[in-house]
Amino acid sequence: MPALASHRRPRTRLRTTTPAVGLTTAALASVTLLSTQSATAAPAPPSPAIEEVQKKVDSLYRQAGTATQKYNEAKSASTKQRAEVDALLKAAAERAEKLNETRRELGHYAAAQYRGGAIAPTATFFLADDPQSYFDQDQLMSRMTSRQQKAVADFRTQQNEAAAKRAEATKSLETLTASQAELRTSKQQVQEKLSEARTLLSKLTAEEKARLAELERKKEAEARRKAEELARQQAAAAKAEADRAAGEKAANQGTGTGTGTGTGTGTGTGTGTGTGTGTGYASKAEKVLAFARAQIGKPYVWGATGPSSYDCSGLTQAAWKAAGVDLPRTTWDQVEVGTRVATADLKPGDLVFFYDDISHVGLYKGDGMMIHAPKPGANVREESIYSMPIYGSVRPA
Repeated sequence: MPALASHRRPRTRLRTTTPAVGLTTAALASVTLLSTQSATAAPAPPSPAIEEVQKKVDSLYRQAGTATQKYNEAKSASTKQRAEVDALLKAAAERAEKLNETRRELGHYAAAQYRGGAIAPTATFFLADDPQSYFDQDQLMSRMTSRQQKAVADFRTQQNEAAAKRAEATKSLETLTASQAELRTSKQQVQEKLSEARTLLSKLTAEEKARLAELERKKEAEARRKAEELARQQAAAAKAEADRAAGEKAANQGTGTGTGTGTGTGTGTGTGTGTGTGTGYASKAEKVLAFARAQIGKPYVWGATGPSSYDCSGLTQAAWKAAGVDLPRTTWDQVEVGTRVATADLKPGDLVFFYDDISHVGLYKGDGMMIHAPKPGANVREESIYSMPIYGSVRPA
């Protein structure tokens, strides 16, 4: 039996070797396939440049600012028109009461006719549910006295006017409601774009975020540099003005001339004149800026007018209100109030407007700096007026 045992083949070796060979071949095939796919697959789309991301976010903030001003405009108009509508409805109600009084008065006449016999056409008119259908019957009008005819004519006129004003008020409210709904939809679309931009920013690598932060630092540094340059120019202009005023004062003092044989002495008098922003404006501006400084750190919220949050024009409106000056609600209306001033001639308290669409505004505080409510996600703060492209400036009072 040992001879038979010697013919057995080492099958265990074959079992260990065959699977190993098969696994290696599959692995190699997989590597080859992946390599081939990597070589032939289309390249992934490149990530947007950091500069493009920055421009997109800035653009979306501008769109949000413009939409906010549109909302503010519609809200302001809605408030005003709703007051007008309420007045119209009140007037219509008063007219209706007068009409009812007239109808009751003439109803007495109709009742008298009824008591005197059969119901006359006049009585039918006053007792009808819809007397309007009888207005054009000449026969009916001919049986009325002149006083009654006038009352009926007044009734018709006032009724038509009341109906017309009700229709006008209803139409106005419908238009405003549709407009506000459209603006809310537009605002929602902008917020969705802002969310998209934030998502894009969140996907940036650490290196890309660092590059973006560096771009922002460079932008802020350039804005500060321009503000400092403006501050130097304004300081130089103020010194030159002070020197000129002092020179005029000295010249106006003059000297007297003596008479007689001895040395004469004389005295002269003169008055100097001051220039620049009057004390009245300076006093108001001080109150404006004191209010604005107290709001620093409060959040920007679109459509907000305080006291816990503001949008840009809401802040400027509230600040000037603290000085007793009423400004309109939107940047587009505020830019039309007061006197236009050049950037070089800015005084504390002046309004500085930005972008070609005048969608942002800030309060000038001096030295090229402003206090403003910047944008969604930011708080009221001080910043260089050169952080955004300047449209123009206004001195409100």
